[in-house]
Amino acid sequence: MAGIRLIRRAATAALLMTSAGACAGNLGNVLGGVLGGGNQSSQLSGTIRGVDTRSQQISIQQSNGQTVPVSYDNQTQVVFQNQNYSPTSLENGDMVTARIQANGNNYYTDYVQVDQSIRGSGTGSVSNNVQLLQGTVRQVDRRNGVFTVDVNNGYTLTVTMPYNPGTNDVNRFNSLRSGDFVRFYGTYQSSSQVQLRQFN
Repeated sequence: MAGIRLIRRAATAALLMTSAGACAGNLGNVLGGVLGGGNQSSQLSGTIRGVDTRSQQISIQQSNGQTVPVSYDNQTQVVFQNQNYSPTSLENGDMVTARIQANGNNYYTDYVQVDQSIRGSGTGSVSNNVQLLQGTVRQVDRRNGVFTVDVNNGYTLTVTMPYNPGTNDVNRFNSLRSGDFVRFYGTYQSSSQVQLRQFN
């Protein structure tokens, strides 16, 4: 009897291992042939379907319709026309190619190339959902195209540059210094994050 129980246990364990392996295999194939196995880097091309700033995750929809969540952090570079931007500058509809590192079933990107911006060539026009904001510049991050502004009672906003800023906006951004007073049009990406549309 003990021998039979032992055989049954071994068979059950083998069955569980096989099932777990099958599940892992299915999850590992989420990206189809785009990613290889292990922790190697690969590329993922698709369309941005959302940027979750709270969980620091980008949703990229592949050509087959499948959407893949990809994590980012402060080291992640977003590049468009040889300019660096923050990942929070990405917009729904942007076509991108991301360098992906797979770690189990989690995906991370340290570099996103914007192949085509949803804004096209960009005209610098101000749309209806844009608000006029003003405040005192606290920090300027030229590498990532970001600056912070104290607006009301010490409340700080992080302002990201758009993909296709006009020449005047580029020059204004490059001339920003801590302590400068600025007025600009922007759209809220979150309660503390604004994307610049143009300087006033």
